[in-house]
Amino acid sequence: MLQSHGLTIAISRDNHITMMTLYSGITCPFSQRCRIVLFEKGMDFEIIDVDIHNKPEDLAVMNPYNEVPVLVERDLILHESNIINEYIDERFPHPQLMPADPVMRARARLFLFRFEQELFAHVKTLESGATGKEANKAREAIREGLTMIAPIFTKQKFMLGDEFSMIDVAIAPLMWRLEHYGIDLGKASAPILKYAERIFQRQAFIDSLTPAEKAMRK
Repeated sequence: MLQSHGLTIAISRDNHITMMTLYSGITCPFSQRCRIVLFEKGMDFEIIDVDIHNKPEDLAVMNPYNEVPVLVERDLILHESNIINEYIDERFPHPQLMPADPVMRARARLFLFRFEQELFAHVKTLESGATGKEANKAREAIREGLTMIAPIFTKQKFMLGDEFSMIDVAIAPLMWRLEHYGIDLGKASAPILKYAERIFQRQAFIDSLTPAEKAMRK
C-alpha cells in the first residue's frame, strides 16, 4: 500500500492492471473522505495533491465545478466525494463500507444526504473563508447538528452500530477539524467526541492525513 502521497503504483485486480488516481485537496475535508476509503480498502493508488488556492488547469476539464476530489480510472472520471466512495466500495467490496441490505443501504444514503444538507453545507461556508456573522452562524449550525446526534454513541460504537461504515467516513473529516473551525461542542457532546477518537485511531484514518491536516490539531 502507498504510505506517501503523490506516488504512482499500478496494481493487479482480476488479472489486469488498473490504476486509480485521486486529485485531492491537501486540506479539503471532502477529499479526505476519499483518502480514508482508499486506505480502508488496503489498495494501492495514486494521489495527486492539489492546492485549492492554485488549482491545475486540467481540474476544470475533469470536473465542471472545478472542485476536488476527482477520481480518474481509465476512461471514468468521477467527482463528488460520496459518489466516488460508493464507486470504490462497489469496485473493491472488501471491507464493505455500505450496508449489504438494500433497506439499510437506503437509510445510509439518507444519512449521507442529511449530512450534506445539515452539516457540510456549513462546512463549505467555513472552508470558503467566511467571517463574522456568516461564519458564526455556520459554526452554530454544526454545533447544534452534532449535539443532536451525540446521544447515539452512548449505545453504539459507530453511526450504524458496531461496524465502521461509509457514514463514519463521511463525518470523520469534520470531527477532525472542529478545533480548526473554532467549534467547541461542550460537555454534553462527550459521547460523540469519544466516538471521534475511535475513528482517529484507525490506521486508514491516520494514513489519510496530509501534513497540513495533521497540523490542524494540537
